[in-house]
Amino acid sequence: MKTELIKAGLPIAVLIGIIACSSSTDNAAVTSINADTAQATSYACYEGEEEACNLRVYQVMMESFVNGDDSINYDQGYGTSHHKGDLQGVIDSLDYIKSLNVNAIWMTPVFDSCEGAAGNVKLDATGYFACDYFNVDPNFGSNEKLKELIDTAHDKGLYVFLDGVFGHTNKAQLQTSPTGKLPELDAGDSGYPGQLVVYPNSDSEAFFTEVATYWISKYKIDGWRLDQAYQVPTETWTNIRQAVEAAAEKNRRDGNSWGTLGYMVGEVWNSAGYIADTAYGTNANPALKSAFDFPLRYGLVQALAVEESGASGNATKLNADWNRIENYPYHAMPNLMLGNHDLVRFADLIQRGHLDDSIKRHKAAFSFMTAYSGPITFYYGEEIADEVPDFADKVTVNCVAQGLCDDHVARTSGKIDGVVDGVILSSEQEDLKNWLASAMKVRSEHPALYNGSRTNLLTSSTLYADLKTYADEQIVYVLNTAESDATFNLDMGRLETTSKLVDLMTGEEINVSSDNTMISVPALTGRLLKAE
Repeated sequence: MKTELIKAGLPIAVLIGIIACSSSTDNAAVTSINADTAQATSYACYEGEEEACNLRVYQVMMESFVNGDDSINYDQGYGTSHHKGDLQGVIDSLDYIKSLNVNAIWMTPVFDSCEGAAGNVKLDATGYFACDYFNVDPNFGSNEKLKELIDTAHDKGLYVFLDGVFGHTNKAQLQTSPTGKLPELDAGDSGYPGQLVVYPNSDSEAFFTEVATYWISKYKIDGWRLDQAYQVPTETWTNIRQAVEAAAEKNRRDGNSWGTLGYMVGEVWNSAGYIADTAYGTNANPALKSAFDFPLRYGLVQALAVEESGASGNATKLNADWNRIENYPYHAMPNLMLGNHDLVRFADLIQRGHLDDSIKRHKAAFSFMTAYSGPITFYYGEEIADEVPDFADKVTVNCVAQGLCDDHVARTSGKIDGVVDGVILSSEQEDLKNWLASAMKVRSEHPALYNGSRTNLLTSSTLYADLKTYADEQIVYVLNTAESDATFNLDMGRLETTSKLVDLMTGEEINVSSDNTMISVPALTGRLLKAE
């Protein structure tokens, strides 16, 4: 979450500057992590045993998603949506979400924000400045409605992640925990819209440990997305993570089917080095196990569109010094996303680059995510290439009033087919939605995709290729980022003996030669080729 006023203690443009600068500067920004005493010899999602590597998450922005109960609404907020989203709207959409073959949902914060008490209702509607961490915002529903959502999602085979803001709160009086705890708070700099949580501090750690474990133990949620994780020291994250994992393990021992994952993913919108320092910790002293892969996200949008600043690139941005997993400690499970509520939608970045073939570019980006070792997250609407019409140029004048600032323009009303009245998808949108569902089914069936060791075979200006391996399974992933067809020359010596390659999306079989196999790769297309 980046508020419209300040990103606490961190310049908003810092990551953009790192990503856009030259390779020499990129290298300078990388923190050396792997020199620490290693507790492992490979990365967690490179044939490791972490269940979270197979997460396929669907994110919703609560206040802007779907209006399921018109009696409870904020009716105002940032972005262009109806600002009427609620828990019932998510419940109504669960069958649709499940049909995409994802296996988890992440909801932006649902806790009470004491509407209007601090003088900024739009900010309250985001949920990112809570005043009560143990009760649901009445504009979204109730604790009972949240329990209904969690249980219904679990019945459909979906994990449920809540959004935890453990580094700042609302200006309104913070409510005590069920056991009477409160954190120590500080007003922050002049103009800061909330209160900052003081760390390191035993009272603060005790309060947020109770928050984190309460919802695991009482409601059987499956984990947390952690906003602005850099606001909390890594030593504190270590302790909270261990408490969450202990609560999840107790659920497992007690015979519960859900609430046993204990997944925690940090948001640190910055360089790989800063993510490592503030979220992951070190090999010897691990903090969080997962954080969003902002650096690789910027590489992906540069390769297939443009980033928010307008900077573009090519396939080499998918394997750059500043976004490789080698920048992280071994326990890291980076979570790759294409967009979120603070970023410009991918379809709008395609507009900003004055590019054609939006559906093809979405499929290409989704193919890269399908072949990514580790958890992945989709932002609602990406499955239909949702966009704000005529949003090619960045709006710089009066953008808040129009709902068109880059950091909240993606908060559009949910267009959920079969749930929201008046939503009629085009044939192209239907095709994309069905393609993504097929890709997610393929990913779920092949551990080499989500949990395979990765060997890069080629990184050129237009072609990117990896070999993914898990046990005896071998899958070649090749992506063409150019607007013209290409041919990939696969050195068969890089693979174990195989007689053919099978395209997992189309079923096409490719006979292989003993030395080199020529593989056609259409423009703006990624191919998933299993060796058989």
